[in-house]
Amino acid sequence: MANDPDVIIIGSGAGGSAAAYRLVKAGKRVLMLEKGGFLPRDGSTLDVKTVFQSGRFKNQEPWVDGHNKEFVPGEFYNVGGKTKWYGAALLRFSPHEFEADAEHQCLAWPFGYDELAPYYDEAEELLHVNQFDNEPELQALIDNIIEHEPAWRSEPLPLGLKKEILNDPQEAKHFDGFASACGYKSDAEWNLIDLIRDDPNFTLLNDRIVTGFVYADGAPDTITGVRCSDGWSHLASVVILAAGAMSSPRLLQDHLTATGLNEQLPSANVVGANFKLHINSAILGVGLFKRHDVLRKTAILYNDAFPHSTIQCLGWMDGEMIAAQLPAAVPQFASDAIGGRAIGFCATTEDGSSADNRVVSAGGDGPPKLDYDLDRIQASRDEHHALIHHFLGRLLRAGLVGAKEYSGLAGTAHAIGTLVTGNDPQTSVVDAAGKVHGMTNLYVGDGSILARTSRVNPALTIYAWGLRLGEHLSRSAA
Repeated sequence: MANDPDVIIIGSGAGGSAAAYRLVKAGKRVLMLEKGGFLPRDGSTLDVKTVFQSGRFKNQEPWVDGHNKEFVPGEFYNVGGKTKWYGAALLRFSPHEFEADAEHQCLAWPFGYDELAPYYDEAEELLHVNQFDNEPELQALIDNIIEHEPAWRSEPLPLGLKKEILNDPQEAKHFDGFASACGYKSDAEWNLIDLIRDDPNFTLLNDRIVTGFVYADGAPDTITGVRCSDGWSHLASVVILAAGAMSSPRLLQDHLTATGLNEQLPSANVVGANFKLHINSAILGVGLFKRHDVLRKTAILYNDAFPHSTIQCLGWMDGEMIAAQLPAAVPQFASDAIGGRAIGFCATTEDGSSADNRVVSAGGDGPPKLDYDLDRIQASRDEHHALIHHFLGRLLRAGLVGAKEYSGLAGTAHAIGTLVTGNDPQTSVVDAAGKVHGMTNLYVGDGSILARTSRVNPALTIYAWGLRLGEHLSRSAA
């Protein structure tokens, strides 16, 4: 890039890559800074032991919870961000999920579904969203559940997967929670960054850790660039925070604290607040007979008795996958016996927003804090418990013995909400256009803006927000 960029984007995940794509296509000069590196394409990202047991590709940085107990969140720092590892489920939020729901502690978006609809359309096209037929064993199980309780309904699960994956059993069995080595799975790198990688207006610098913002003399509310840990500074007329709901608020918190803006900006107390990550539990159903379906993650189940929840099928399960989650003392023959007869589900409930559930930066003086307590969002917690109890009963009636495990704080795949969008600077951090209230030139392009996380995976909505932000800035960036 011959000149300073028009826009600097911090992070290469769904929102950042979508914004970059739209800006570059509009002729803007974009510099993307990514904390991590490129993932290998040698097949190691499909290896169960490498991915799940050794955790080679996962974040290793410790955090503390609200009781100062240490844990390691399931974050990924690599080009493409968590989209490389997600299960490729790409669903739209429902129109009513852009509205407030006081009983469930859900905030309202500053606009409705119709505003985001055209960007949902574009994201689905860019990500080649497909639907797959349920395989025979899964379909028989769904039919059994619905026959005994018609309140359950099944819909095809929209997936960012190429149909060709069905011809590659290794990839088909390892797309949910793995990074594709052959590009069968739609992610931010394959489907957005690769489309602009060779454009002269686009520069991607990986292994670059952004530590703070550059700002105008005497005006810390006017952002003019970023500083990196390697000592370099990069200048631009617009900066987009897209490092994710766990990292973006900490960068902004550190800036507000260092400059005194935390005493001046009306939204300062909301930065990092309203953290949401879905209440997710894995459910394992084990029967008498071996299972042979391969793709498996092709359906999602709804029941109006649980209006903020869904049951989603998980991908391939076998003895090796089971062994990676069990204590080492469990013999291999036991995990093989369970895995060959198991089918997995993810029970998901939208968690309400609480200002006390928040990400807190330590400013480099210790581990960051994730203070999140289900007792602060009792309606969400209670619905999730009822959902689990009910679905385990449905599985038992269908001949499967079920077990459950709550994902807990480490399960941050769906982290959102910490820089929430809204019209009121007292209760939100960014406005409807994505600009930080009270700041100049600073925008947010990742899932931290989501006022609600819906009852489905938030990835498609983050992509759509990034495309919308990119379009807005393409008309206004210098």
